[in-house]
Amino acid sequence: MGIKATHCKTQHVSVQLIVMVRLAKMRKSTSDLSLECLIYCRNPDTTTGQKEMKQTNWRSRIFFKTFPMRESRHTLPQRKSYGPTTEEVTQWAQSMDNLLSSKCGLTALRLFMESEHCEENIEFWMVCEEFRKIRSRSKLKSRAKTIYEEFIREDSPKEINLDFHTKESLNQSLLIPTQSSFKAAQNRVYFLMEHNSYPRFLDSELYHQLCRIAAGER
Repeated sequence: MGIKATHCKTQHVSVQLIVMVRLAKMRKSTSDLSLECLIYCRNPDTTTGQKEMKQTNWRSRIFFKTFPMRESRHTLPQRKSYGPTTEEVTQWAQSMDNLLSSKCGLTALRLFMESEHCEENIEFWMVCEEFRKIRSRSKLKSRAKTIYEEFIREDSPKEINLDFHTKESLNQSLLIPTQSSFKAAQNRVYFLMEHNSYPRFLDSELYHQLCRIAAGER
């Protein structure tokens, strides 16, 4: 009986030691990763007001891996962080071209437009950029058909808002697709984003949150 009790006690101590070792490793791992997250992710607090809820929702939507990885000047050479720099977020406010030419900026604008349920515009602009790089005629033809079915055709899943003249011109150019077939439609969507989504993005909590993060705040 005494031997059995001693054996159980030994097993209990061994389990405690294993748990302590694992907890120590977890603490070390957590401290190593503490610099990687741009925005603290947590579930919305249902007891807060609507304004605070909106801010919390952005925090729950964005993770550090959402943004392109870059070298950080404030960490060791092997460490990398995610998100925009202060220079980038300042340039975003200067023009929409600066915003779209930044990988972080494009990601942020897309997230914002998804929240406003108009992501089809930025998605169309992006596929047009890719379409212009295609060299193969057969690929141009097949890709043009896919884009038309997804964004242009009436009642398509992500139909964009094009005026009659632009849509008719596009239909004619798609008879023999070229790299510039969607140029007019892309320019129209760019105009709509520049005068609607872009100003609202600069006024959004998301943009201001990213500015604070770039400045080293939380």
